[in-house]
Amino acid sequence: MTDLFDNPLGLDGFEFVEFCAPEKGLLEPVFAAMGFTRIARHRSKDVDLWRQGGINLIANYEPKSPAAYFAAEHGPSPCGMGFRVRDARMAYERALERGAEPVEVATGPMELRLPAIRGIGGSIIYLIDRYEAGGADDLSIYDIDFVYEPGADRHPVGAGFSMIDHLTHNVYGGRMDHWASWYERIFNFREIRFFDIKGEYTGLTSKAMTAPDGKIRIPLNEEGAGGRGQIDEFLRAYNGEGIQHIALICDDLISCIDRLKALGVPLMAPPPDTYYEMLEDRLPGHGEPVADLQSRGILLDGSTDNGDPRLLLQIFAQAQIGPVFFEFIQRKKDEGFGNGNFTALFKSMEADQIRRGALAVEAEPAE
Repeated sequence: MTDLFDNPLGLDGFEFVEFCAPEKGLLEPVFAAMGFTRIARHRSKDVDLWRQGGINLIANYEPKSPAAYFAAEHGPSPCGMGFRVRDARMAYERALERGAEPVEVATGPMELRLPAIRGIGGSIIYLIDRYEAGGADDLSIYDIDFVYEPGADRHPVGAGFSMIDHLTHNVYGGRMDHWASWYERIFNFREIRFFDIKGEYTGLTSKAMTAPDGKIRIPLNEEGAGGRGQIDEFLRAYNGEGIQHIALICDDLISCIDRLKALGVPLMAPPPDTYYEMLEDRLPGHGEPVADLQSRGILLDGSTDNGDPRLLLQIFAQAQIGPVFFEFIQRKKDEGFGNGNFTALFKSMEADQIRRGALAVEAEPAE
């Protein structure tokens, strides 16, 4: 893919997301229910590789490791990300020159030393230049540091998801600009979207950042001025800033959601019927099967200007790894993040907060 703008670290997409938990058995059912398969185990550490399509999830239970300390503070959570780069040594040196904090990751005998820097909320960003860039024959970090399960399909189709589309951070109030500037300074990310969402009682602002390669997209969410909302609840539950959700992309969301439901993935409550009744007014001539979307709770966004539909289909799972959840999407030429759905989704989540007692609302005085 041609660089969108100057790419000083040679970024080339997500390689993996690393997860941790205080004990085994918390991550595995969530991964399996989304169609992931454990295909390999680390040669010397208590670390497993789960894969679906081109998506790699790492489950790290190694004692006295950065993942273990992260789990002790945050509970089950994503504790790191792997960014693909053309030259890991060069990328690491440039990252330090641009103000990144270095992280020393302990390695064992005959094990790769992965250069890494400190990221959001104390997480780790690994810089990876051994990956399957052109096909299954490329030597990756897993071919060196892991042992594949006997007879395992190394590229399982799973539920049909192929790549990580984006990965969202929740940050403390007043810190969104700090993290936007950090991603810009270290990697030369650029802001591509800005949202100011208002619910009935709370709000949030969101700034979507994208990397020079166009493959790594990271929206940043900050609580609205009044506080007490969904971002504040996440920050309390997570015990700090961090990854709020991870979006997985596919080519046929309706079929994929049917598979996820069969596997037992709990999805967020669907929007009211009026949402689907208003779709044709909001997106005239969109051409999507409304009844199929409605029966599954899939949201639709984008534009149909000049008879050229540019659409985004999306749906969210309930949080199962602490307060962290997954999003499932299909893009039909739309590169947004569901802008038109944000307010409806936000109000739906706000209503859920009220139902659970996480958001106290004063009753209006009787007339």
